[in-house]
Amino acid sequence: QVLLVESGGGLAQAGGSLRLSCVAPRNISSGNALGWYRQGPGKQRDLVATITSGGSTSYTDSVQGRFSMSRDKNSYMVYLQMNSLKPEDTGVYYCNSKPPYSSWGQGTQVTVSS
Repeated sequence: QVLLVESGGGLAQAGGSLRLSCVAPRNISSGNALGWYRQGPGKQRDLVATITSGGSTSYTDSVQGRFSMSRDKNSYMVYLQMNSLKPEDTGVYYCNSKPPYSSWGQGTQVTVSS
């Protein structure tokens, strides 16, 4: 059973920063692209950031220039540095492979106040 564990969420003011972490087990992270997904209130879960096995990153337009994704292959950790946070960044953040594995972690809640 794949076990993805996200952490680091919390309450931030607009303009603030948070750093999310995720343990992505070897059987899901090894050789695969990984992504951070966000599910806003009443919305579907969307991909916001991707990192390839080679370390190349890409971001959805709404977070480009503000979010930075990284990975540590040795520890199977994945990170999302979120700066200049906006209220619309509020949601539950999940990590998973891209395309996503069928099993998801519990996610970590990010709430940005204006």
